[in-house]
Amino acid sequence: MTEEVKRYIHQVALPMKVLFKDMAKYAPSKLFGLLGNAVIIPVYTNLLSPAQYGIYVISLAVLSFLCILFSDWIGLSGLRFFRKNELCDKIPNYLSTLIMILCSNLFVMYILAFVFRYRFYDYFNVPPKIFLIILLLIIPVAIRALLFQVLRAQIKPGAFTVSTIVNQILTIAFSVLIIKYLHFGAVSVLIGMAVSISIIDIILVFQSNILKYLQFEMPDSVMVKSIFLYGIPVAIASISMWAINQSNKFITGHYYGMKNAGLVGVAYNMTFPILMTLFAIITIAAFPRIINLYEEKIDVKPIISKLTGYYMLISLPLVLLMSVYAKDIIMIFANEKYIEAYTLLPYLAFSTFFLSFTDYTTMQYHLANKTYILTALKVVSGLLGLALNFFLIKTMGLIGAGVAALISNFIYFILSVIVVVPGLEWRIPYKRIAHILFSFIPAFFVWYFIHKSFILPVYQMIILLLVYYSFFFSVRKMFREIMI
Repeated sequence: MTEEVKRYIHQVALPMKVLFKDMAKYAPSKLFGLLGNAVIIPVYTNLLSPAQYGIYVISLAVLSFLCILFSDWIGLSGLRFFRKNELCDKIPNYLSTLIMILCSNLFVMYILAFVFRYRFYDYFNVPPKIFLIILLLIIPVAIRALLFQVLRAQIKPGAFTVSTIVNQILTIAFSVLIIKYLHFGAVSVLIGMAVSISIIDIILVFQSNILKYLQFEMPDSVMVKSIFLYGIPVAIASISMWAINQSNKFITGHYYGMKNAGLVGVAYNMTFPILMTLFAIITIAAFPRIINLYEEKIDVKPIISKLTGYYMLISLPLVLLMSVYAKDIIMIFANEKYIEAYTLLPYLAFSTFFLSFTDYTTMQYHLANKTYILTALKVVSGLLGLALNFFLIKTMGLIGAGVAALISNFIYFILSVIVVVPGLEWRIPYKRIAHILFSFIPAFFVWYFIHKSFILPVYQMIILLLVYYSFFFSVRKMFREIMI
């Protein structure tokens, strides 16, 4: 056995096998999350009018905006530096510092929300009672976000899976009951979320065993500085992505009313939450392991490259099917009142593809602690996306939201490929890409003969997937790929 083969086994093959085991453990939570995200669309679209659905999706967008600014980046910092502090035996002080920062941020948020509440009402076009519920909801949501990242850092995929599944079940159950019996409309979903997430927070406290580590002491200034230096750029970057993919709901609502905002929301919920939940099976398992490997001075570029190959293998056929069968998918999952949303599906599906792809191409910035590069790329893309949303939605109507999202996410992806950290650049898996594209040829011919046949669209999609994957695995020797 040559040294090159030994190095490949040690640095790629063995870590990949460990990653696959983690993926298998995380998969149930993500697949159940995908199922939950798919189920709530027909449930909510049948129980809520398009206008009420518009209020619901805008409320979630406001919640997302506030979480990005005041809480999410703390959890991500917790994940990034957990291993480093664990090796230094500083976990109690580290977790206490994270909680202190979270509490301080929420306190600042409530002061700002009170002082500028009328501006919030006007800017977000949200009724005062809805905004109040959102402000209360952010507490359990912020706690959940932090504890979920702690579980990831502790590499407890089983606990993560159980909590995610229970969270989905409780949210849907409570929301449907409140909508059906109390007739609160969009407010019902927010109340259901608050109750279910509060229950999950209690479960997560015990799963993470965080109470065992908490020692309220003066935070280390160096530790606080590192958390802010890492987290603040991440928050700014996330706000930029929010501007690309969620500001369109507000802009559509401003120009065309809540009903059309609801249509954008349905198309968004049919693509981003469902597809990104599925695609995240790889990254949610891989990122903590890749951080640990990088800290141990192992070259992670071959692993990241191989993972992108698997990502494309899974994502491309699904995105193409969602684009080709857009109207059929809307008819299956949503109420007929929302049929106009199908025009957005191809644009948002490919937007999701490129955005999820950047989870791999931007790992380099996280590993090198150069998130300011990531921030710059997202800010540029975000400003472009915001400008495109205003211009294209106003001039093109509903479809403008999709076009703006696709252009902005594609540009962000291209920038992340071009701007590299020396020694951590993404290695393009040319052989895997050629293999995937070649496998689409028989699937295309099958589609050509069946797409106008008597076969139901859902069965057509299943047949096409079977043809694609069967051909892919049957010709892999032609491309001499190592299937780890």
